[in-house]
Amino acid sequence: MKSRTLRKLLGSLAFFACASVSAAPMTLAVDVTGIQSFGFTDEPGNVIQEYNIGANSTITSITYNVGLTAFAPSTLAEIGLLLENSTSDAFAFLTPADGPDDLRSGSGTYSDIVDLVADGTSFAVGADGILRLQFAELFNDEEIIPDGIWDFGTITIGYDTVDAEVPEPATTLLLGAGLAMMGYAGRRRRSAAKRAA
Repeated sequence: MKSRTLRKLLGSLAFFACASVSAAPMTLAVDVTGIQSFGFTDEPGNVIQEYNIGANSTITSITYNVGLTAFAPSTLAEIGLLLENSTSDAFAFLTPADGPDDLRSGSGTYSDIVDLVADGTSFAVGADGILRLQFAELFNDEEIIPDGIWDFGTITIGYDTVDAEVPEPATTLLLGAGLAMMGYAGRRRRSAAKRAA
């Protein structure tokens, strides 16, 4: 194998290795049907869910289509979802019902897309990869339990991965170089065998 051909092969492998690191955006769909909220974040009874989305992934968007019910005197605008990393030092809070008409009890249906990057509220989970969701309230109406309920729907969380499930560039390059050298050695061996015959 000529050295120029070997350089081209290694260059192609380097491009492949670099391209493999940038992963496509990912999504996590969460069914919220029947989830109740009881009060402020970390109040007893609030539903908390944890998902491993990959170390240092960045939460970029929230898409929702949900139905909510707030029990009097609680209001629809108080029902929310806290998204945070496992150490609670990076987070975003979603309130699907946030219009002036939502300062009431009762039921409503809401859908929207929130671009956290454009809003400047995107955040990264930690090295453990844990995204923590807590269904909570902006105000605790202690006289009623629960304050509200997510009647139906799905919340889809968009995120970008950092540690993609692909080999490290150096590993890919080493593998490629090893395969190239094996091919080169095999070719030389065959040439030598032909000359000997």
